[in-house]
Amino acid sequence: MLKASLGTGILAMPHAFHNAGYIVATVGTIVIGLICTYTIHILIGAEYELCKRKKVPSLTYPETAAAAVSEGPKSIRRIVWIVPIICNIFLLVYQLGSCCIYVVFVSSNIKAVVDNYQEHENQIDVRMYMVFILIPLILINWVRNLKFLAPLSTIANIITFVGFVIIFYYMFNDIENIKLREAVGPVKGMPLFFGTVLFAMEAIGVVMPLENEMKNPRRFSSIFGVLNCAMLPITLLYTFVGFFGYLRFGETVSGSITLDLPEDEIPAQCVKIMLAFAIFITHALACYVAFDICWRVYLEPRLSSRKLLWEFVLRTVLVVITFLLAVAIPNLELFISLIGALCLSTMGLAFPALIQLFTFWYDINGTQFVLFFLKNLVIIIIAILGFVIGTATSIQEIVEKLF
Repeated sequence: MLKASLGTGILAMPHAFHNAGYIVATVGTIVIGLICTYTIHILIGAEYELCKRKKVPSLTYPETAAAAVSEGPKSIRRIVWIVPIICNIFLLVYQLGSCCIYVVFVSSNIKAVVDNYQEHENQIDVRMYMVFILIPLILINWVRNLKFLAPLSTIANIITFVGFVIIFYYMFNDIENIKLREAVGPVKGMPLFFGTVLFAMEAIGVVMPLENEMKNPRRFSSIFGVLNCAMLPITLLYTFVGFFGYLRFGETVSGSITLDLPEDEIPAQCVKIMLAFAIFITHALACYVAFDICWRVYLEPRLSSRKLLWEFVLRTVLVVITFLLAVAIPNLELFISLIGALCLSTMGLAFPALIQLFTFWYDINGTQFVLFFLKNLVIIIIAILGFVIGTATSIQEIVEKLF
């Protein structure tokens, strides 16, 4: 659970604090962390109830959503067939969007190191570094069994830990006075802050597979279970990194804190290369989820021959898609905010609230139902506002940056 939540998102937290101001961002990060934790709880609670009703041991996210709609108001049951498709589309966009962010992150950090050893006129565009890593990305995504990536993933975890130790050293070295930083950021920065924190903190894609695979699934969502014990340090760590990272690097903070480290110091260069390698490995893991959705649900059932060939074609196509999108939008902070607002406000907030609402639609009555309905309605409204305003603001910023 910790591993799923700690990635490129935490490195973008100082920029998120820059968008919102340190007071608003501190309170906002904690509130978003609590809401994310709560929506995961209600999602898992609804899944438990639906598993009992359907007499099945476990359900995936799309299956849970479809089962909830089938238990909800009779007027909406006719659309139950399209619910899994909608969920899979959002999951697919989220995973591929994350992979695009990884491509931009790896390329940007390699460029930051190489540029230090080149004359300014010889420095090349970040898109060329994306071209350089395309073939390695395709090859690592051709690995068909995740167990072969496990040793690399273990190395990446160790590298990530060492990298964060060095980042903290630079973060607390020559820290600036808090009076030099904005307590409350501009209004237009708030949607970007919301999208970034949501992307950084949500791990909705792995929550249900993780809970389903546990020896004792009930321990996932208990008071002192996996979810609470993971999300508390995650929320505090994100707040800590965002606050002190913004304090240290200020208004010029980049979309990843690694890009703000000294360009000419060897430890800083090592951090950039190490984390680029760690995120390179993570690309294969995230893209595997996207491949699994496309292959298992849609493509494989329609094939009768040459399945292995088409499997490698699909893996290659997915990598090329993430590459092309990264080339089109090589801006780390705006890409992170866009994916957070577009996918995680729906998958992480709105859908769990709707799933709980439909699951218990006929089980709660009277005043209790009114409160139950209003509580979920508030979460849905927050999600819709985050989706509409966050996505629109991110797209507007992307268009302004590119054109």
